[in-house]
Amino acid sequence: MHDHAHHHHDHHGHAHSGGNSLLWGVALTLGFALFEALGGWWAQSLALLGDAGHMVSDATALGLAALAAHIAKRPPSLRHSYGLGRAEVVAALINSVFMVTVVVFIIDAAITRLRQPVPVAGGAVMAIALVGLFINILVAWVLSRGERSLNNRAALLHVLGDALASVAALISGVVIYYTGWLPADPLLSLLICALILYSAARLLREVLHIIMEGVPSYLNLREVGLAMAGVEGVNSVHDLHIWTLSSGRVVLSAHVNISSMEHWDGILARLQQMIDERFAIDHVTLQPQSQAGTVVRVPAPPD
Repeated sequence: MHDHAHHHHDHHGHAHSGGNSLLWGVALTLGFALFEALGGWWAQSLALLGDAGHMVSDATALGLAALAAHIAKRPPSLRHSYGLGRAEVVAALINSVFMVTVVVFIIDAAITRLRQPVPVAGGAVMAIALVGLFINILVAWVLSRGERSLNNRAALLHVLGDALASVAALISGVVIYYTGWLPADPLLSLLICALILYSAARLLREVLHIIMEGVPSYLNLREVGLAMAGVEGVNSVHDLHIWTLSSGRVVLSAHVNISSMEHWDGILARLQQMIDERFAIDHVTLQPQSQAGTVVRVPAPPD
C-alpha cells in the first residue's frame, strides 16, 4: 500500500445554509399544492392539476434536499469513510423520477381531454391560479431572505417554474371563462408538462453525471493538470481524477512526479494552496513519485 498526502477541511460539519427558509418554502408550496389539486379536481381543470403536480414535485424536491442535507451532516464511519454526503444525490434522483411519473399521468389525461372535452369551471380556475401565483411570489420572497446557498438558489429556480405554470393555468381559466374554448385547458396542461420535463431532464443529467463520477462542469481536467504541473518543483502530473462527492464537495487525487523528496513538503503546500485558491478544491489526495517513477512513501500529515 502507498501512503498518500492528504489536505482537506472538515466538510461534514459544514452547514447547509438557508434551512429555515427552505422549510418555510416547502410548507407553503406543499400546502397550496394540495389545495390546488382539490380545486383542479372540483373544476375539472387539467391545467390546475398539472400546476399542482409541478408544485408537489418541487416541494418534494426541497423536502428531500432538506432531509438529505440533515443525513449528509453525519460524520464518516467505518462503513462510509466519506460520510453520507451523497444522500443529496439519491434524493435528487428520486425526485427526478417522481417528476417524470407525474408528467406521464398528466399527458395521458390531456390527450384524453383533447379527444373528449370536459366542461371546466373557468372562473374557479382563474381564482385558484391567481392565488397560486401569489403563493409563488411569497415563497420566492421567503427564500430570497435566506442565505444564498446552492439549495436556496435551486429552490428559487423551481419557484420560477411554478410561477410560469400558474400563469399558464391562469391563461387557461381566462380563455375558457370568456370564450368557452375547452381545448385551452389540456393544451396549457401540456405546456406545464413541458416545463416539468425540462426541469426533470436537467436534474437527471446532473445526478447521473455525479453518479458516474464525472468532472464538475465548471472545471476543465486538462487546465487543472497543467496548472499543477506548472507549480515549482513539479515535473509532471498523471492519474489525475476530479469528481463530485456531494453538493459543493469536490475531490481531487493525482500522482505528482518530482525530482527529489527533499522538497516535497514545500511542493505539497504550494500545490494545495494553488488548487484551493484557483479551483476551490480543498479535499486533495496527492501521491509523490520520484523522477524515475518509483513511488515514494510519505506519512500523511495530521489534519
